[in-house]
Amino acid sequence: MLPCGEHFCSQPCHAGLCGSCEISVPVTCYCGKEQRMMPCSQRGEIQESFNYGQRKASSTDGAAESDSEWFEGSFSCGGICGRPFDCGVHVCRKPCHAQDEAVAHCPFSPDLVTHCPCGKTSLASMGLELRQSCQDPVPHCDKPCNKALACGHLCPDKCHTGACAPCTQRMQVSCRCGKTTVESACHQGEVAQPQCFRICRTQKNCGRHECGERCCPGEKKAAERRKQRRSATEHFESEHICLQLCGRLLKCGKHTCQQLCHKGPCLACLEAVFEEVSCACGRTVLQPPQPCGTRPPECRFPCTKPRSCGHPAIEHQCHPDDVACPKCPFLVERHCICGKKKLMNQPCWKPCHKPGECEDANISGSHCSQPCGKMRKSCEHPCVDECHAPFPCKEDKPCQSKTFLTCPCQRRKQEVRCLASRLGPPPAREPLKCDDECLRLQRNRKLAEALNIDPNTHTDDHIPYSDTTLKLFRENMAWAQEQERELRVFAATLEEKRIRFKPMPAHQRAFIHNLAADFGFDTESMDPEPHRHVCVFKTPRFVSAPPKTLAQCLRIAQAAANLGIGASAIKHPASKQPQPPPFNALLMSNPRFGLTIDELDAALTTDLATASRSGPAMTFTTSFLPSEEVIIKAIPGSVTVAAIATSLAPTPEAIEKVLTNAKPGIAKTVSRLGLAGSVTLCHIDGPDNVITRREADASSGGWSAVASRGSWRKTAMNNKTGTAAAPAERRAGGAFVALRKLGEKKAAAATTTTAAATTTAVEKAKEKEKEKEEVAEDWLAAVEREEGGAAAHDGKEGKRGEKGDATGRDDINGIDGSKGDVNGEERISEEGESARRENRQEAETLDSSEAA
Repeated sequence: MLPCGEHFCSQPCHAGLCGSCEISVPVTCYCGKEQRMMPCSQRGEIQESFNYGQRKASSTDGAAESDSEWFEGSFSCGGICGRPFDCGVHVCRKPCHAQDEAVAHCPFSPDLVTHCPCGKTSLASMGLELRQSCQDPVPHCDKPCNKALACGHLCPDKCHTGACAPCTQRMQVSCRCGKTTVESACHQGEVAQPQCFRICRTQKNCGRHECGERCCPGEKKAAERRKQRRSATEHFESEHICLQLCGRLLKCGKHTCQQLCHKGPCLACLEAVFEEVSCACGRTVLQPPQPCGTRPPECRFPCTKPRSCGHPAIEHQCHPDDVACPKCPFLVERHCICGKKKLMNQPCWKPCHKPGECEDANISGSHCSQPCGKMRKSCEHPCVDECHAPFPCKEDKPCQSKTFLTCPCQRRKQEVRCLASRLGPPPAREPLKCDDECLRLQRNRKLAEALNIDPNTHTDDHIPYSDTTLKLFRENMAWAQEQERELRVFAATLEEKRIRFKPMPAHQRAFIHNLAADFGFDTESMDPEPHRHVCVFKTPRFVSAPPKTLAQCLRIAQAAANLGIGASAIKHPASKQPQPPPFNALLMSNPRFGLTIDELDAALTTDLATASRSGPAMTFTTSFLPSEEVIIKAIPGSVTVAAIATSLAPTPEAIEKVLTNAKPGIAKTVSRLGLAGSVTLCHIDGPDNVITRREADASSGGWSAVASRGSWRKTAMNNKTGTAAAPAERRAGGAFVALRKLGEKKAAAATTTTAAATTTAVEKAKEKEKEKEEVAEDWLAAVEREEGGAAAHDGKEGKRGEKGDATGRDDINGIDGSKGDVNGEERISEEGESARRENRQEAETLDSSEAA
């Protein structure tokens, strides 16, 4: 019996269900106007319908059956019913439906229509003549229709009969994913959602693929799912369930996963192997069936594989083919692959080297592939071409080795390529120019040399914080370091102009105020207690944070306290005498009249070439000074990588060594040809060739030389009187030459005049000097008044020298940029002027003593 319950399956005996009934049967629609043949399974619900004469007889129906009053309808024809109502004027406009025996009442009858078409106003209240039949028109009211249309909007027309007009309103329509909204005309109830261009990037349930669909309707659901952190497969929206096959290779290595794409590892292979699985030697076997991917069993028997070298095998257990046998341990004699050498007692498994690493013996076209490495003749860089022995290097291509260009002070360096070849030398390149940093370092170095300070051993003991800040810092160091760190971050951030600290007690606010003042900030306390806090502002006087931290300054202060002195009075250890600048030029004095640079270069070509070859690469330039002296300056050449790795780099010490070795030969040539009077070594600075050191005064330097020039009057007076000058006294810890005491000078002057005058004459002369004091100028009177306190004056002068020396050392420690250089030079100028002023006063005092 088939599912219809009327027919039987006509197929022969078979497995499974018989399926739906496909036997064609005659059927009639519900209204009875249409009859057709239809498969039994496609019929609808069977309903009893009255035949009021609309059913036509067919060839399949008998006469009695067509004239019967009732029939069975089993499908809808989709046509209009069309059965007249009881009025005989109007007909039914409904679609095909089952018919009743009684005729339906006309819906336009006066007893049924009691209101206007919109249904808001009764006909009796309108005051019009009542309708007598269904054909009379139905009166209209003035109210809007407001009937619900298929789209959901209300009809905006006035009360009317018949169907409402199509909707003309505008509406907002969202795309499928809901991310975009557009305005469109009403779709009359059939809304077709547009698609935006947004691509869905949601991960599917497999975790391997993205959705990638345009305007995905499940994107919004996926966002809500991720928000709730649900990741189980049953909670994934239907749009994001991956329908691709997994396709990953299973552990068996032969089959792929046939499940839908999924997370995690694939299941074991479900296939089976119906063959024997044996070990390598075949003596251990697993009988079928076995799961696909079953590994060969472990065998207890020894391995029987023969060795390719022919040596006996070492006894070991049977193993799979993908596992190698142990290496052969026998020692053999073996010829190298290249055939150049015979190696003794070599392991059988080990070759001398891999194929291709050496020249293969007896093979045409084989050669060494290593770089040549020979020195190029054009630039002395190693040749990087492939080995071309026994032929010489071609050098037809520019050398690509790297070299360096430097500035005159050797601080700036720039890496360039050599580009030298057999066709031409390296291209001429101008040396780098010294920048502002080079000039600053040169000024600082000269100032340090003038003050006899070694920058390598000099230390900065200056404390940029107040004593109150250090005292408050010592009370709570951990908390204070956190506040200091916040202020340093605030100082380094250029965009921040204000920082507000959290409320804190009064003593902590006091620390913030003092520390901010040391930084150069402005502070202000705000809000009453207990919410009072500190706000810090940046001001124009702020430059940068102090370079030293509070912890460093506290250690300096503690070291000063251990010595029993203040931090600012810490004496620096005796600095070493700085080394004078190395010689970098030759100076020729008293040149021959009419001597030219060309004649001098031609005469010294051989000597200068020999000097250039004996040391680092350098060139020599000849020029005349305004003092009619001749300078031959050594200029270092370009620095190569090979020169830096060796001792041939043109350092100042190397240049001085070359000039020292070349000086005897050049002096001999100059003397033999009568070009100049003498040849000495010197050091010159800058493009103006300023001589800062000569070979004669190589041992002098610093402030000792400056102060010693002020003693020329003393030397001259001693030569006049024939007495030896007393040794100059040095101030403790400094490099200044102390002037002799006025008392000693007075005594020396009196000794020189004893033979020419008596004691009485001397006393009269002193009385005359005292009388002159009353009418003498201010500076002379001041000197005479200081006669009595010469000792106290000298002690005071010594203390002042020590203080000035310490001040100079403290000042040099803070040298940074041109400002420090200018301050140091002004201080040097003031000290030199003071020394010259005292020398003039001493000389005038001695002159007056001699006159007396």
